[in-house]
Amino acid sequence: MGYTALTLPPDLALETRVNFMGLEFDAFDTKGTVQVLLEMADRTPPLTYLVTPNVDHMVRLDNEPDLRPLYDHAGLIVCDSRILELLARLDRKPLPASPGADVVEKLILDHIEPGEKIVLIGGDVNLVEALARDHGITNVAWHAPPMGLRHNPDAVKKAAEFVCRHNERFAFVCVGSPQQEMIAYEAAKMGTGKGVALCCGASLDFLTGKTTRAPKWMREARLEWLHRLTSEPRRLWKRYLVDGPRIFRIWMKSRQD
Repeated sequence: MGYTALTLPPDLALETRVNFMGLEFDAFDTKGTVQVLLEMADRTPPLTYLVTPNVDHMVRLDNEPDLRPLYDHAGLIVCDSRILELLARLDRKPLPASPGADVVEKLILDHIEPGEKIVLIGGDVNLVEALARDHGITNVAWHAPPMGLRHNPDAVKKAAEFVCRHNERFAFVCVGSPQQEMIAYEAAKMGTGKGVALCCGASLDFLTGKTTRAPKWMREARLEWLHRLTSEPRRLWKRYLVDGPRIFRIWMKSRQD
């Protein structure tokens, strides 16, 4: 089946699109993002998906421009970073931060009923049990892809087929970036799914307490990266101390284009 690029429905988009650093963001805050997701999930097929770029995503895109279609074909693209929000403000562009963890928390706590079935790609049995125990979400279609997903197209396809086969309002794709965007993109291309796939990284780990999120004051002070770095220095030092600062050079270059 042919693939038609997915875009935000015109009646939802209004004038919310903001071009920043080469991506067309939808400038919704958390509340607005959740409202749009609910409206999109209740629409007829085809399946669409949410991506939430942060600094890490933008640096990777600068290194690997071949990944850009994963973002260009998303139905909704919101800013996950308060650092990007600040840089956009310096460019006089209104781009509110809508962190994926906040979006997922509000969606599950306020809008997904305990009996509603969801699709989960990634995570482990402890996450599935925590969703049931803490949030009453007991009807979960769960698929755990193998490690090395990014370089395993067959595994990406199987995960995408799983999303389309179960066809629920919401699929939570939690296998890290860019693997989760690859799965969502593949599922959208299949043309047989419906609902919305959320590329949401560690959001469910935060919600269930598996991973401790930065205190609210650190998030508001744009220091969430520091909390994560000090929590997992061995794993994250390169991301935040070597790769992350490159965002300022990328931003400066984008202002000259």
